[in-house]
Amino acid sequence: MKQSHVLLLLLVQVIVLLPLLCLSDDFVNSRATYYGSPDCKANPRGHCGYGEFGRDINNGEVSGVSWRLWNNGTGCGACYQVRCKIPPHCSEEGVYVLATDSGEGDGTDFILSPKAYGRMARPGTENQLYSFGVVDVEYQRIPCRYAGYNLVYKVHEKSYNPHYLAILVLYVGGVNDILAVEVWQEDCKEWRRMRRVFGAVHDLQNPPRGTLTLRFLVYGSAGINWIQSPNAIPADWTAGATYDSNILLT
Repeated sequence: MKQSHVLLLLLVQVIVLLPLLCLSDDFVNSRATYYGSPDCKANPRGHCGYGEFGRDINNGEVSGVSWRLWNNGTGCGACYQVRCKIPPHCSEEGVYVLATDSGEGDGTDFILSPKAYGRMARPGTENQLYSFGVVDVEYQRIPCRYAGYNLVYKVHEKSYNPHYLAILVLYVGGVNDILAVEVWQEDCKEWRRMRRVFGAVHDLQNPPRGTLTLRFLVYGSAGINWIQSPNAIPADWTAGATYDSNILLT
């Protein structure tokens, strides 16, 4: 793809993301519901690709978000404060959720895990809140905070060294979105763009041999910037392995 076309696509992404990244004390009105789950945990088959990791992240207080907020996977990992608007049953603080999936219905922006939905209630009124099924809410995007965690990437289970590499981006702190991921091709002295397969999963056919260096195009309160990982993926990488980028996003 020509460089001008790449820049145009990135500009379009930034324009779409801009209203989602503006923090203020103003909440947006919407609606929310919850999905069925026998253990009240998250759906491991969510569109962000988190798998079993997504079942317990943020203590299981997660949500599928509307296609607009999901934004072709760029919105995966975003954090929100969601408050329902039924005074006798809803707490003032609401719940803090992490976007791990996409989906919408009946005018909703959030399809919460049962645990997250119940956390919007005042103590002792959870059952009454569940009985509504769909409720009016207000929400705002907030910084994600992972104590002790840098940006981490996991080699997807379907990867096969050295022919196919897919990574899953985890723990994106602050109010930041990962627009793109690239791998350094040493013999050609150039960066190779990984394809966003779906959600937070990026892949590359026939990746460079040997040690791999990654960089991430990050869009947040500091603007849009390429951030290179000081830590590399070793040449003997294996499917399922997790690597710390040593990048702290705040």
